[in-house]
Amino acid sequence: MVTIYDIAKKTGFSVTTVSKALNNYADVSEKTKKLILEAVEEMNYFPNSSARTLTTKKSWTIGVIFIESLGIGIKHPFFNEVIESFKQSVEMYEYDLLFVSRNLYNSKKSYLDHFRYRGVDGVVVVCSNVDDQQVKELMNDSIPSVVIDLNSETSSVVFSDNRLGSKMAVDYLYSLGHTRIAHIAGHRKTFAGQQRLQGYVDSMKSLSLDITEDYIVDGDYFSHEGGYRAMEQLLTLATPPTAIYTASDSLAIGAIEAIRNRGYSVPDDFSIIGFDDIALARYMNPKLTTIKQNTHIIGQKAAELLLKQINTKEKLIEQVQIPVELVVRESCKEL
Repeated sequence: MVTIYDIAKKTGFSVTTVSKALNNYADVSEKTKKLILEAVEEMNYFPNSSARTLTTKKSWTIGVIFIESLGIGIKHPFFNEVIESFKQSVEMYEYDLLFVSRNLYNSKKSYLDHFRYRGVDGVVVVCSNVDDQQVKELMNDSIPSVVIDLNSETSSVVFSDNRLGSKMAVDYLYSLGHTRIAHIAGHRKTFAGQQRLQGYVDSMKSLSLDITEDYIVDGDYFSHEGGYRAMEQLLTLATPPTAIYTASDSLAIGAIEAIRNRGYSVPDDFSIIGFDDIALARYMNPKLTTIKQNTHIIGQKAAELLLKQINTKEKLIEQVQIPVELVVRESCKEL
């Protein structure tokens, strides 16, 4: 059986350095960590979990709270990719994930209570609802935590630059000659919905374009159905928009279906631009122009922030905003 001493002998580093690298301590360089982790994989080293827990005073478990409002759970295309990236990043350092459902077996036990009972080293929260009280309780606690897709002054957070994404979308449609630009918004209780709506409003103002109240339609929780209903509402207007910026790709897909069912086409009659760049976006007909969120970097940065807190045994409050990019495909047309 391979031991930590064998790893030290093979790499030439001390046992202490190998141990620190395996536990992702900040005082070990990335180059050294890489060499040690390569040796670990090559030699099939598996540390004894009980001994490691006693030695490091860690459970080597990270709690995961995943909250989305559509009821599709982990199948949600955006959040699924983020969690997978986070999972891959922490698994490199031998951490396991403990997923906690909204419906705990003991309804009186909060997320925080449950994680303290299970002794997790830290918690990652994937949540879009700014009003979730149990999430707020956890964010305010001393337990290491990082929250994805929210903003907070009491916890480390990682989120995309939603306002810039909105500006990119509106500016691109304007560059194609569109001035009647509508917005199918995400739910006002969600951080992303709020930010993308505000970005739309700010961008329209900066271009001196009229912001028509009828052109801002609620798309509910970023769903296909919400996009369909919102687009139907826009199609009833006496002067409908020529272009629609939707707060998610799922909303865009629903909007395109509504347009087709009324006998119109995209982009000949209406230009559509989404947000997220889910996998389906590039395979649609027409292929969807959208604002791309970098789900890999979001998950990776969330893992880095959380592991940093776990290793320093100190809760840190840091804000990381991930850049977005415009992906031009086929769903928008120049007037």
